[in-house]
Amino acid sequence: MICRLCPRRCGAERTSEQGGGFCRMPAGIVVGRAMLHHWEEPVLSGTRGAGCIFFSGCNLGCVFCQNGKISHDNFGKGISSGRLRAVMEELIAQGAHCIDLVSPTQFTPWILEALEKPPGVPVVWNSGGYERVETLRSLEGKVQIYLPDLKYALARPARELSKAEDYFEAASAAIDEMVRQVGPYRIGGDGIMQSGVIIRHLVLPGQLENTRRVIDYVSAHFPRGTVLFSLMSQYTPQPGATGALARRLTHAEYRAAAEYLQSCGITDGFCQELSSAKEEYTPDFDLGGI
Repeated sequence: MICRLCPRRCGAERTSEQGGGFCRMPAGIVVGRAMLHHWEEPVLSGTRGAGCIFFSGCNLGCVFCQNGKISHDNFGKGISSGRLRAVMEELIAQGAHCIDLVSPTQFTPWILEALEKPPGVPVVWNSGGYERVETLRSLEGKVQIYLPDLKYALARPARELSKAEDYFEAASAAIDEMVRQVGPYRIGGDGIMQSGVIIRHLVLPGQLENTRRVIDYVSAHFPRGTVLFSLMSQYTPQPGATGALARRLTHAEYRAAAEYLQSCGITDGFCQELSSAKEEYTPDFDLGGI
């Protein structure tokens, strides 16, 4: 296929034998792990866990990525759409509250084949937010919950840290499309999310101004009751990190971000504890569950 799935529209030729483009992935599906994950937002993990499927490759180049083994180093196993569907069913049989597709964008056409029939629990599209609206439209009716990052509102950190200067333009349009598709969030009587959008933002060391601008945008753009907002503290320095990214968030930085969130009136959502910045929250990508 000639790939234009993401905002890079790189036009790479992806075949079953050879990867291409920014994501470096072949045609088909490549997965690094499938598991019940208990560390997603409470409305997704519940008591039994979210059924997470971690896809390989990524259309962003985040220097701080905690899933670098699969997103940057191409680790993973190629599987068919039929096997992907079977993995979903196995996770549901284990008690998964939802099917959580992590970094799936580069495999959209083949994931759609696996979702031809509803799996019986909500499907979560868990992405970096760097999406094409046209690609998202193909998911309408197949995905009940969107879980995008909104990493940046400023172009400079988007360019320097993720190689995507147009990140905010693309992500803001994508999130609008997600909200159009699934509407205001709905949570069942059991506390589990049924549909809607959760916007995640990871606070980065030394990037408090970017965090403030993200919060400003969300608070001004979405009426209360439309989306959930998840402020995340789990940044963990990665090998080779330099400057502020070589350290963890300080208590003062994260307190300032949380206080700013509160001052802007965003009350629908979650504020992660600073203690979540631990390596053990990152899964072991060992092809388990595949």
